[in-house]
Amino acid sequence: MDYVLKNANIFNGSGFYTGNITICDGIVFMNDMRVDMQMLLDPGARNIDCTGKYVFPGLADVHVHLREPGFSYKETIKTGSLAAARGGFTDLCAMPNVDPVPDTGGSVKKQLDIIKSDAAVHVYPYGAITMGRKGEYLSDMEAIADKVCAFSDDGSGVQEAEIMFAAMLKAHRLKKLICAHCEDNSLLDGGYIHAGKYAEEHGHKGIGSDSEWKQLERDLAIASETDCAYHVCHVSTKESVELIRHAKAGGVNVTCETAPHYIAFCDEDIIEDGRFKMNPPLRSKEDRDALIAGIKDGTIDMIATDHAPHSAEEKSRGLKDSLNGVVGLETSFAACYTYLVRPGHITLERLIELMSEAPKKRFGIGSPLTDGLPANLTVFDLDKEYTVDPAEFLSMGKSTPFEGKKLFGRCLMTFCEGGLVWEDKE
Repeated sequence: MDYVLKNANIFNGSGFYTGNITICDGIVFMNDMRVDMQMLLDPGARNIDCTGKYVFPGLADVHVHLREPGFSYKETIKTGSLAAARGGFTDLCAMPNVDPVPDTGGSVKKQLDIIKSDAAVHVYPYGAITMGRKGEYLSDMEAIADKVCAFSDDGSGVQEAEIMFAAMLKAHRLKKLICAHCEDNSLLDGGYIHAGKYAEEHGHKGIGSDSEWKQLERDLAIASETDCAYHVCHVSTKESVELIRHAKAGGVNVTCETAPHYIAFCDEDIIEDGRFKMNPPLRSKEDRDALIAGIKDGTIDMIATDHAPHSAEEKSRGLKDSLNGVVGLETSFAACYTYLVRPGHITLERLIELMSEAPKKRFGIGSPLTDGLPANLTVFDLDKEYTVDPAEFLSMGKSTPFEGKKLFGRCLMTFCEGGLVWEDKE
């Protein structure tokens, strides 16, 4: 079907203007006066009044766990990509902690076959840095480089500096990103939430911030030496922000991400519930403030969800024994709009850069909202306030710290490759 989105606030790459977008045969025409679009449109084209609504490029999330193959009781590529469409995303990078681990050409093909069959939006798999993500030997990086968006052992930090050095050398030669989950296992000391105020007051075992930033410090030195393109996953500490700021000033080819829950919450917001357990954990108020400052000054390049669904039983064991991970695809943009844009920390344009333009550019995925390209775009009602109800989620995972929170920004429609993949029937 063809569509005309009328009187919308349309993002043009630097700001917004009010106008119409036509989607004809899946291709975008933005206020195109060269042809009479009504002559080209299918007679059954839908005309949609978007007065007061916002149209911008489809969002891109470079840190998503779709759990398939291997763990389809938690999530599938089909359910995860539908949840992404509901959240305004058209591009996802799927992390490698699946079974089989994508460390050879054959194992990556299994994932690609499911993506081709079931994905509602664009899904790009990661390749593992090491075989089985065990940190002992490099994966078959040459064989899978052209099939993956980047290399990561996410869920595990690469413990040996020699292995990371070899990986960065090879990734640099292959012109691929190394994306690191920075976590020094020797510094965890059995902890499972942040070693801060809540842990002290409630008798929980804490994880110190040094478990993140010390491995990051090591990796930045290796990235500087190898000239590897390096990306830091889910930054959560003030020390990490400062290390990255300093490395960028020194010319290191580094980018980083943080997640909406680290912006909205700190360890003082924790309650005794598995939906507040993730890795890295929610840190202190000072850490949260440093993350917001890093977003404002450009140190933090993008926002990713770290969407990590688990079964209801796996998240029902309290803070100590629940598995790490929360879902975020269906709340991410609204949470960032509510906690960053509405209070005046950043502009809407900057949020679109963080959640669409920057990740697409760094990872070489997706497309902009431009005349003549396939429609990969989303439509939001930014004035719509609603209460987060996980029962409404399309994701199989329902565990989120945003449950019961009031957010602004409802995704009304998402188009991927010209097709309507999500529409809010309300």
